[in-house]
This record gives sequence, C-alpha cells and structure tokens, in this order.
Amino acid sequence: MVSYIDILYIQRYFFGKKILMIPYDKREGKIWYNNSLENWQDIKLHVLSHGLHYGSCVFEGLRVYDEEIFKLEEHTDRLFHSAKRMDIKIPYSKDEINNASKKIVSVQKVQNGYVRPFVWRGSEMMAVSAQNTKIHVAIATWEWGTYFDQKLKLEGIKLNISKWKRPAPDTIPWDTKASGLYMICTLSKHEAERQGYSDSLMLDHQGNVAEATGANIFFKDKNNDLHTPIPDSFLDGITRRTVIEIAKSKNINVHERKISPNELSGFEGCFLTGTAAEVTPVSKIADHNYKVCEIILDLSKSYEKLVRKKKGCLIFIIFRNCVIYPFS
Repeated sequence: MVSYIDILYIQRYFFGKKILMIPYDKREGKIWYNNSLENWQDIKLHVLSHGLHYGSCVFEGLRVYDEEIFKLEEHTDRLFHSAKRMDIKIPYSKDEINNASKKIVSVQKVQNGYVRPFVWRGSEMMAVSAQNTKIHVAIATWEWGTYFDQKLKLEGIKLNISKWKRPAPDTIPWDTKASGLYMICTLSKHEAERQGYSDSLMLDHQGNVAEATGANIFFKDKNNDLHTPIPDSFLDGITRRTVIEIAKSKNINVHERKISPNELSGFEGCFLTGTAAEVTPVSKIADHNYKVCEIILDLSKSYEKLVRKKKGCLIFIIFRNCVIYPFS
C-alpha cells in the first residue's frame, strides 16, 4: 500500500515542487532502538542527553535501492570507525547492526529510500566528561527520493562559496561522521539557500577546494580527465570511491590532488557525489559556469545501473490512487 508519505515523495520527485512534508516525529511505523522494534512516535530522547548538548553522536546515511541497502558493510565499518574515534564503544557487533538495518528496511517495507543508523551518549552525566553514559543505538528508515530537486539535478545545480572552512585535521576527528562536524555545513547550506543557490562549496583550512556541505566534488577538464580534492581534512565518501572506480573502469584519468579556487574557471564540468546526492551535475559555482557534460551524465547512468539490480518503475498519481508501470 502506498502511504500519504510516499505520495508526497512521488509528487516532489516527478513534479519538482516544494511541498510540505510530514514531520519526522509524526510518521508511522517502527524504529530499531537499542535492539528492539519500537513504535515510531513512541521513541523518547531525554532533553539532558549528552549527545544533544555536547555533540557526542555519530551516524551514517545509506540508500535503499529496490529493497536492498547499497554498500551496507562499508557504511557499518565507517560507523564503527567514527564511534571509535569519538571514544564511543558500540554495544553491538557489526553483524548485529547489519542485520538490524536489513530487518528495519523489511519491516518498514522500504523499496527506495534512506537508512539512518546513529549512536549517541545518554543522560547519565551532564558535563564535558561522559565516561559513564549509556551508549544508545537506533536505526530508522523511510522512503526517499532525490536530495536535490529533480529538474535542477538534470540542469545542474548552483553553488556559492561558503565563508566557513573545513577545520585543520589536527583540530577535529575529521574522518568521521560525527554530528558536531555538520554545524558549519548547516550554516553554509542555509546561507546558500538564502542567496538562491542549492548548496555551498567549502574550502579547507589552507584555502583549497574541499567539498560541498554533504557531498564530495569532482571537476572535468578539457581532456576529459577528472580532478577531485585529496580527502585529508574531510570525509572520503563511499560514493566518491565508487565513482572513482567506475571512472577508472572507463579508462578515465582521475587526479586526486590539491585544487586551488583559482583553477575553477579552467574546468569545463563539475559534479557532486554522495549517498544522498548520488551523482549530481553542477552548472555554476559563484561566477564560474560549467556544462553538464556527456561524461558526467554517463557516470551518473553507470552509477544508477550499479545501484539498481532490478527493473525500475514509473509511477503515476491519479488523484488519490497510485498506479505502477514497470519498464526495462
């Protein structure tokens, strides 16, 4: 059965309109919470939880394609790496987290969506030190479409350049998905949206190109070579690595190197990669314009082919009814 949430998702996906979504705390179903399936709206988080006040929380974001979680093991490995870097011991094994992720996707009947496992310190202590706090783990999943507006994604999105920079690697646990690291990403994203952009390009502490607020970045030169920043102060994305593998399989040269903002005008194409962003063309960064090149579209199609094992489906909405027609 297609829920009202699904219909909202489908409308946004196909018509590219901004619509009101049901708040996440008002949705229905189950959430895997500390090794138990709990009712979605019954989940409680105490206001004095350490993770809420001090940022002692790590998480992952995974995609579900055709009822299967893409790169589940890699994401779980990174979740445990992030937790270890944050001095958090997850009270479950990797296999238990993998199985729990699969279970909640099955219970929620998610076909194409998003999975969010997260780990945080509880409310036993309220101070900088949190040695004796309980470690909580939850996994939620829901149907989800594209991160960026579908029409903009086809035309190429526009980025500004953020005033915020990725911190030096000796000042933060930079190679983790820790919640506190996203504070300046939110500030950058809000600033970009207020200026009419879809996202923001962030530089690193040395002033070189780093990443977007939630995605890695690539550039294409006149020789059809790809250039992407070295992830030495920001997350080396799983989608980033996947796209590099796809590019190399097509005999496309990929240069991982320091990229100065002065080089932006010399590239012909640009795109973002990420679990949420997938492969998204960029048409503009500040005053620099880029073409949605054939090589970028081809990489996007190849990525789509990799993640989808089954036939796709084209969905039409007729008032309150939803009819699904398969296509090859």
